[in-house]
Amino acid sequence: MFKVLITPRSFEKIKDKFEEVFKEEGIEVMLNPFGRVLTEEEMRELIRDVDGLIVGIDPVTSKVLKNANKLKVISKYGVGVDNIDILEAKKRNIVVTNTPGANSNAVAELTVGLIINVLRKINLSDKKTREGRWDRFIGNELSEKTLGVIGTGSIGRRVIELLKGFNLRVLCFDKYPDYEWASKEKVFYVTLDELLRSSDVVSIHVPLTEETYHMISEKELRMMKKNAVLINTSRGGIVDEDALYRFLKEGRISGAGLDVFEKEPPQNSPLLQLDNVVVTSHIGAHTEEAVANMAKLAVENLLLALKGREPLSRVC
Repeated sequence: MFKVLITPRSFEKIKDKFEEVFKEEGIEVMLNPFGRVLTEEEMRELIRDVDGLIVGIDPVTSKVLKNANKLKVISKYGVGVDNIDILEAKKRNIVVTNTPGANSNAVAELTVGLIINVLRKINLSDKKTREGRWDRFIGNELSEKTLGVIGTGSIGRRVIELLKGFNLRVLCFDKYPDYEWASKEKVFYVTLDELLRSSDVVSIHVPLTEETYHMISEKELRMMKKNAVLINTSRGGIVDEDALYRFLKEGRISGAGLDVFEKEPPQNSPLLQLDNVVVTSHIGAHTEEAVANMAKLAVENLLLALKGREPLSRVC
């Protein structure tokens, strides 16, 4: 009999689909008792005597793992593992997995929605119309523009695919460029500096690591066109929010679409006061389809690792 803690709140809605599987495998399931992202102290308490963990964005720090004496596997319900202390997990021989590709389309579709929303000022028009005003805002078209994609993993590539009909010139930056793919798709790998200077829309699709933390700061924002927009559906910590606020408020870049913030929820963030910023509440992967895909792969990874077999998508 294994005991498993499942923290993602969206899993509760589809838990019945896995009830029989868990029963057959002799797994006792403990769901998130608070209905929100857990704190470090709550994780420390709940993880005692747990063999497996399916986790969303709750903190799995060194302090948490030191309280997890029986833990064998951490199955990330999503792709980014920045909330998991990978080094500590390795030290304790805990298998860590994730669900690459499971939410790629969902995040990519939201990215496209944010791009068009920011360019056409849909959020501002909606707000003013509801206030009884009939202001006809002048926006910008996406067609024939230059798109800069930072990170060409599954999400970045899906964004490019979805936007093909707009006849864009596509520039890409990635630490590990895939020139064969780029040639096939007629996109171009360039330096980050060139991408920022040349793009009308800059869209971020890299994981949060020590290397990517604040990779878009004042220096990088200064390179962008005055009429350019920045889209971030990756992780909030990749962008220096203080610098972004200054550039947006001063009109040094045109707008931004943000699904993520460095601190979530973003209490008292000045970015929320700007009309040229469209914000959503980290909903990139929150579609019925993506939730089902992530849950299926997360459970499969969990079961394989608990049995001592190789999971489908291992991080370490």
